[in-house]
Amino acid sequence: MDAEDLHNFCLTLPDVTFDFPFDADTVCYRICNKIFALASLERVPLTVNLKCSSEIIDEIREKFSSIRPGYHMNKRNWNTVVFDGVLSTSALKTLIQHSYAMTFRSLTKKQQAIALQQSPEIKQIIDNHSALDLEKLR
Repeated sequence: MDAEDLHNFCLTLPDVTFDFPFDADTVCYRICNKIFALASLERVPLTVNLKCSSEIIDEIREKFSSIRPGYHMNKRNWNTVVFDGVLSTSALKTLIQHSYAMTFRSLTKKQQAIALQQSPEIKQIIDNHSALDLEKLR
């Protein structure tokens, strides 16, 4: 997965917007104006900061060398994922969807209701990716 693949995949998720609030290199992907993915497009290898469930964040870092504490982020909620070939494209997509689900769950009930009304397909992503099965990440 490269920067273009990341961009295209994030935009397949319902109600996702993106912007460059920090500089011309750092893209933020958002759901309801909350960031769920933050990537440096020029960095080689590509890295992306993703939210992660606090229940598994330590275990996932121990299990995968390409998943590290979030760079310039809250280390209890964010990971930096290095796109170095260790994780499959499927695993990377799962991590992105998990981050999307975690961010959606942090929205207010009103924001969630509005988003679900506008895009009912969000519910399937939330149901399938709120919990993360580490055995399926390879």
